[in-house]
Amino acid sequence: MDGVAILESEVRELIRRRGIDPLRDTVGVRELVAEAVADYDSRSLLGGVPPLADSDAAVKSLLDTIAGLGPLQRFLDDPEVEEIWINGPAQVFVARHGEPELTTTLLTEQQVRDLVEQMLKSSGRRLDLSSPFVDATLPTGERVHAVIPDVTRQHWAVNIRKYVVRADRVHDLVALGSLTPQAGAFLTAAVEAGLNILVAGATQAGKTTMLNALAGAVPARERIITCEEVFELRIAHRDVVAMQCRQANLEGTGEIPLRRLVKEALRMRPSRILIGEVREAEALDLLVALNAGIPGMCTLHANSAREALAKMCTLPLLAGENVSDRFVLPTVASAVDIVVHLEVDHRGRRRTREIVAVPGRVEAGVVETADLFRLDGDVLVRGDGYPPHVERFARAGHDVTELLRNRD
Repeated sequence: MDGVAILESEVRELIRRRGIDPLRDTVGVRELVAEAVADYDSRSLLGGVPPLADSDAAVKSLLDTIAGLGPLQRFLDDPEVEEIWINGPAQVFVARHGEPELTTTLLTEQQVRDLVEQMLKSSGRRLDLSSPFVDATLPTGERVHAVIPDVTRQHWAVNIRKYVVRADRVHDLVALGSLTPQAGAFLTAAVEAGLNILVAGATQAGKTTMLNALAGAVPARERIITCEEVFELRIAHRDVVAMQCRQANLEGTGEIPLRRLVKEALRMRPSRILIGEVREAEALDLLVALNAGIPGMCTLHANSAREALAKMCTLPLLAGENVSDRFVLPTVASAVDIVVHLEVDHRGRRRTREIVAVPGRVEAGVVETADLFRLDGDVLVRGDGYPPHVERFARAGHDVTELLRNRD
């Protein structure tokens, strides 16, 4: 047995004796590991145990194994890595700047199971044959999704989406090249004016990042309530309450779906409601809230801004047969004000493809839109449309005409 293996066994025993939670008390674990390595070095000088080749490397290895995710920890520590996924023990992938890479990391089936068990330990969520899917959040903020056989063909499939802090405000997105200064200034003004904004795009297009940045423009006097399947948004605001869904327990009770969270949010004196992602019938509850005068924002998977509106007109119908398109269509047209559509290009760059306004009219069963900004080549250019609720911009101290004036 080498020195690191001996140390790992000793450190785990010390953690058990002292009752330390390695996932939450990282400071305590670091101190304990440092003490254990120093003591081990002293004993190795006397020949009692094999010497360590590199004490600093041993400390890092022990922390990764005991308080981290072992062989995956280096990817979590790498600021360039955005996502990690495991298709099988010999297929560990990462994404850097939107580009996937197959790593040289090799695991065993048992290591994959142990890693998932460790990740779920602090979340209180379970993964078994009766519940073969799980969504959870690590204590450090990463989102975990796992699926087990026989839903998958052979191996456990795991995704770890990191929260890479690149944009807390709209001007950060401008600096990253996702928005032009004019488009950024308009979206900031739209948030300050209390317009309802729908952020659409494909997976990994940056929808959550955009929503987080837009939330940074909410005036400090307002109260924000967020509803998510699992915590992903990190909003820098003085008055914010974040809520997430809960899966059913072993008895099949206690589940809290997203619809319930949206309804509860309305009882919490919200100035703004933010929905992490609208997928199903909760779209109806969001529309009811927006139509009641509570400004809100949400994200949605869609291929274009117009398809996002069409999807918003379809999802509420899942709430029941008593919900008809005669109610939904005019409600979407009056409740949604702005749609921001994002994309990832072939080089992995995330950018805004179009920003459209919703004037509030329905023609032949289609919600009308007006182009505010659209991508022309690699440049986001001004369209010929204007947003609704110009008076709200004026009350917030913004001149829409000046914001959208062509600057050619």
